[in-house]
Amino acid sequence: MKHGKKFKSLSRTKSHRKALMGNLASELVKHKRIKTTLTKGKELRKYIEPVLTKCKEDTTHNRRLVFKALLNNEQAKGLVTELFREVAPKIMDRPGGYTRIIKLPPRQGDNAPMCYIELVDYNEIYSADGSEKKTTTRRSRRGGAKKTVAVETPIEEVVESNEKVEPKADEAKPADSEEE
Repeated sequence: MKHGKKFKSLSRTKSHRKALMGNLASELVKHKRIKTTLTKGKELRKYIEPVLTKCKEDTTHNRRLVFKALLNNEQAKGLVTELFREVAPKIMDRPGGYTRIIKLPPRQGDNAPMCYIELVDYNEIYSADGSEKKTTTRRSRRGGAKKTVAVETPIEEVVESNEKVEPKADEAKPADSEEE
């Protein structure tokens, strides 16, 4: 029976599930975006959000808790440092919701629903305050640029306007004419 369970077992034992979540969390911190099944992604979100909340306050105790959550392997030490130095300042003003799940088409082999899970502040496409802001232009519904209409002028006026005009003496001469 599943009464009162707050998690999905993912058809794994407790130790296997703990190892899976720790490895997925480590990869998410390392790559900022991973592709996994939808069920694992939703469970990972429950696992990683409290870890990221602990990163907001840099204490020895919080570092140890995060290190424990990311599993005590050789990569975890560098990942904990990265979390507290790079990720924590970005999520400092965010009250929660540090991850985003983007659904993908089902997997080809077994038709399992797939998704991307990513850290919200590291996606340039969706982030509102990204380093490279898009500039929007305002467009109106009215017609485009004004079209100029060619007016026919008599040939005599054109000939008169093409006459050579001599520059006045007090005007500055161009640089080329001074050498002559």
